[in-house]
Amino acid sequence: MNPDNITIVAFDCDGVMFDTAEANRTYYNRILHHFNLPPLTNEQFFYTHMHTVDSSLDYILPDRILREKADEVRKTLNYSSLIPFMKIEPGLITLLNKLRPKYKTAIATNRSDTMDRVIQEHGLDGCFDLVISARDVERPKPFPDPLIKIMNHFSAIPENIIYIGDSELDEQASRAASIPFVAYNNPLLSAALHIKQLREIETLLKL
Repeated sequence: MNPDNITIVAFDCDGVMFDTAEANRTYYNRILHHFNLPPLTNEQFFYTHMHTVDSSLDYILPDRILREKADEVRKTLNYSSLIPFMKIEPGLITLLNKLRPKYKTAIATNRSDTMDRVIQEHGLDGCFDLVISARDVERPKPFPDPLIKIMNHFSAIPENIIYIGDSELDEQASRAASIPFVAYNNPLLSAALHIKQLREIETLLKL
């Protein structure tokens, strides 16, 4: 990874831009509660942190009838009520302000229809040049499709982009796209760079 070649900084959402643990747990527990099921186990929570909502519901509701009903329950949930549970990561706003306009900024997330509201509610409108959610690609992470779409949008090559993520799915998507991966607060991942704070990106790029 050569910092001089980087022109695009892409972020995962959950666990990188925001601490969404409480919001995600509350969201899925509300669905489980509707069916009088116990709250998420730690194993279920770990899965839902990384995967799309459809994959997560498939995982926590293996009963096909309940799974089909869960889609109707989802429509009744007001996700906006959960957004205050999301905690913006320290240093994110400062980093974004320093990156732009020299660098392009993007998001590649396995969130689906909630991403626009998350950005609006936290005052991040206009902070990203491109946002790719699970609904924007045929194959979400761990497939490379979201990152490839970012590269194609900016007519870039892998050396031009870094992707900051915190999960195995992020690592796998980066590897499949041949993009340098920056692991955030997860030393177990294989990465070109490990960071504990977002401001370390400022140091990397000499901002």
